[in-house]
Amino acid sequence: MTAIETPPAAVAGKMRQTVALGADFWNDSCSESELRDAVAHGASGATSNPVIVYTVIKQDRAAWLPVLDDLIARHPEASEDEVAWKLIEELGRRAAAILRPTYDATAGRQGFLSMQVNPKLYRSAPRMVEHGRSLAALAPNIAIKCPATEAGLRAAEELVAAGINVNATVSFSVSQAVAAAEAFERGLARARQAGHDLQRLHPYTTLMVGRLDDLLQRVLARDAVSIDPGYLHWAGIAVFKRAREVFARRGFSATLLAAAYRHHLHWSELIGRGVILTMPYSWWKQFEASDVPVAPSLERPVEPQIVQALHARFADFRRAYDEGGLAPAEFVRYGASIHTLNQFIGGYQDLLGLVRERQLA
Repeated sequence: MTAIETPPAAVAGKMRQTVALGADFWNDSCSESELRDAVAHGASGATSNPVIVYTVIKQDRAAWLPVLDDLIARHPEASEDEVAWKLIEELGRRAAAILRPTYDATAGRQGFLSMQVNPKLYRSAPRMVEHGRSLAALAPNIAIKCPATEAGLRAAEELVAAGINVNATVSFSVSQAVAAAEAFERGLARARQAGHDLQRLHPYTTLMVGRLDDLLQRVLARDAVSIDPGYLHWAGIAVFKRAREVFARRGFSATLLAAAYRHHLHWSELIGRGVILTMPYSWWKQFEASDVPVAPSLERPVEPQIVQALHARFADFRRAYDEGGLAPAEFVRYGASIHTLNQFIGGYQDLLGLVRERQLA
């Protein structure tokens, strides 16, 4: 081997191999250090939410508490909510700046940071639209996360119609994914009529695959369901692959995005063209160092006996898996939605508590 030759194993790590097979890789965090490392490994986007923001600040207090204290000093009459959002916006600006070269190099096709509207606004479409517009103004490569509830999808349509990219979140079912995609199609049609640049407008539909698995784990423990517990690891994967089939059949413009990772199958079974895999930093670093092979898997169906067993034993799986299994009015009351909204709002409240602590120091 000469000095300039590179061994095949060093040509590309597992994340870059994943990207080479057609799946975009995003880092599920707005931490600057994590995001820079992710971009170096092929990431082309990132996501954030109140829990992530609070975690970033807790993990790097030396960097972020001085920023928070400065905001408090410069805005002495601001409420804890107002200061918290100024802090969230600063995190967003910095993360978006790291992704901006990717956004520019791809003419707006990639390089987006998803920022979530205040989770406490989930019942009000007008207030989510207002907040989404404000967050989108922070940088050109910001997509707005709205929950896949009736009110959230009304807000999503309005934002897309205004030329703003949207990522539908708090989503676990084929029904929610389809409803989000339909809302996006309406928004895109209105954006086209309004003369917005559609090349940079490509909304995302998230399926939180691990959170569906979590829901079934809770039901299993509560109801003592008789089933191979390993089957539950496939629930979110089965729903994601089913949603992708529907999206392909109906020709939706939105891109499906897998989130909420719990194990390597949420990566290794969803590799293929036209999807986004948004992985927490600790998870994709594990995958990168693992001996799990990287191969096209998105088209490979989940074993029929697994799907059949889940479908027979869990009403919540049927609601998530079946097209039309949930009516729009049921989205917000679905078990995984309730659990996730509570966690997001709880994370936001934790952030407010930190701000209040520093204000009173």
